[in-house]
Amino acid sequence: MASALTDRTAASRSEEAVGLALAIDLEIAGKLVVMLSEPRPATLIGTGKVDEIAGLVRESETDLVIVNGTLSPIQQRNLEKAWDAKVLDRTGLILEIFGRRARTREGLLQVELAHLRYQKSRLVRSWTHLERQRGGFGFLGGPGETQLEADRRLIQERISRLEKQLASVVKTRGLHREGRARVPYPVVALVGYTNAGKSTLFNALTKAGVLAKDLLFATLDPAMRAISLPHGRKVVLSDTVGFISDLPTPLIAAFRATLEEVIEADVILHVRDISHPETDAQAADVSSILSELGIGENRRDHIIDVWNKADQLPDDLAAMRRMQTARQEGCVLVSALTGQGLDELRQLIEAKLGKDLDIYEAVLDPADGQGQAWLYDKGEVLGREQLEDGRVVLTVRLGADKAQIAQSRFKYRLRNTSLLDQAAE
Repeated sequence: MASALTDRTAASRSEEAVGLALAIDLEIAGKLVVMLSEPRPATLIGTGKVDEIAGLVRESETDLVIVNGTLSPIQQRNLEKAWDAKVLDRTGLILEIFGRRARTREGLLQVELAHLRYQKSRLVRSWTHLERQRGGFGFLGGPGETQLEADRRLIQERISRLEKQLASVVKTRGLHREGRARVPYPVVALVGYTNAGKSTLFNALTKAGVLAKDLLFATLDPAMRAISLPHGRKVVLSDTVGFISDLPTPLIAAFRATLEEVIEADVILHVRDISHPETDAQAADVSSILSELGIGENRRDHIIDVWNKADQLPDDLAAMRRMQTARQEGCVLVSALTGQGLDELRQLIEAKLGKDLDIYEAVLDPADGQGQAWLYDKGEVLGREQLEDGRVVLTVRLGADKAQIAQSRFKYRLRNTSLLDQAAE
């Protein structure tokens, strides 16, 4: 395995590459870190290292070599000839993982589309394609098209069909979002570096059986479940594919539909593996991809930093992390595995969602069970009090649209405590 020098340590880059290979059940015969001062146009790495790796490949009888970087089509072809083995670069390896993980129709379409776009760039005139030609059609004359041109045309036709099918899926997901908006349930999306524990956290909050393994890209297809917050408010929790460093932009574009729930989310949970030695670098990678999706500093107040895997920290470091989260607004230390900090997380989500809503007090007749049920269903009931005459006072948080309906429904029995508090100040 070869890797360019980056801001991260060579050891961590190598470890991550091994993790990617293990995610598709490959057996690791060996690994090698190559420091690059300048990439070679023909082979990426120098001829000395090419020959050294060729010897290792022959000795271990390896039939697949993974290069933890981006290879041009020519570089890939030249290395395959030099090593007499199949060569996959980082993009190709991630695509292989995506192909294994996809289950839903949308996921399968996205995988195939990304793979075809990648494969189209890999078509090179390698051997008999130059000599093989197909004749013209109908009244068209000329020598016809080469096999290479035919392959490209067929791939492009398939890409166009997939884009149309994926557009239909995206439209359907949009209709689903519109349906939820009419309910409405706010959307809370989980994002984070791959293997940060998002699916474990999703399962802990929803009790759903989403695949949660110690593997990179264990989750590809989006999963969504409704959950209730401490005061009864319902939200839709959305799990997403994990992010990773150096994820090529074409892959981000191909999987944009999967990440649309993040773009549209009311609250974003940025899940971090706080026990990982390079947790800060991973967080920076996630922030970079969020910026590419149009989620920048202007939406920072919509993001909650969830420092996960607290159970894997030594006691002294865990204590330090707790002090750090206490000083940071919108940050919480949790363990999705043990349940530590999850109650605090639910409260933080509720606070984020409720900060733009006003609090009202509704005074209801004891027989108005239907009115009470409406307020519990459409709002977030914060408190309940029984008056001496039997009437019930509900303190409830409501959005502007629901408050208008409530004002009409309950006449003048509804008062805005937020506005009263502002007047008192």
